[in-house]
Amino acid sequence: MSVMPSATTSAEQRELVAFRMGAQQYCVDIHSVLEIRGWAHATQLPLSPSYVRGVMNLRGTVLPVIDLGTRLGIPVSPPSARHVIIVAKIERKTVGLLVEAVSDILTVGEELIQPTPDIACETVRAFVRGIIPVNGAMISLLSLDGLLPDEIMQEAA
Repeated sequence: MSVMPSATTSAEQRELVAFRMGAQQYCVDIHSVLEIRGWAHATQLPLSPSYVRGVMNLRGTVLPVIDLGTRLGIPVSPPSARHVIIVAKIERKTVGLLVEAVSDILTVGEELIQPTPDIACETVRAFVRGIIPVNGAMISLLSLDGLLPDEIMQEAA
């Protein structure tokens, strides 16, 4: 998957990490991504929300692993060796985002990012910052800010 370069300056370009969950493509801003790791089993925590897969140790730091498909209400397959964890920074909290596969690094001009349609509910608009049409496909640009509930974000402060 590639995006044709636009005639805009580099200040108007955004780099995005594209990934797949189910049949749909999504992307996040590359500046939020710290690293991409292969799937590793997470230690489950009791009474955690259904989308929290558990916690993992990343070089001495324990971080929560969020099943992004479950969090977004997308039916996905159980984790396997082909799944990856995108380690990302959300505000001041480092989390692992479980996705099916990372597919590409996109460079797009701001003018290519279409607003989330008005027919979408507030919940969708909380997670989807925009839609990017690429080679006949639609890629949803996710906002990571709304992924974690306020009580988890307050613990990180």
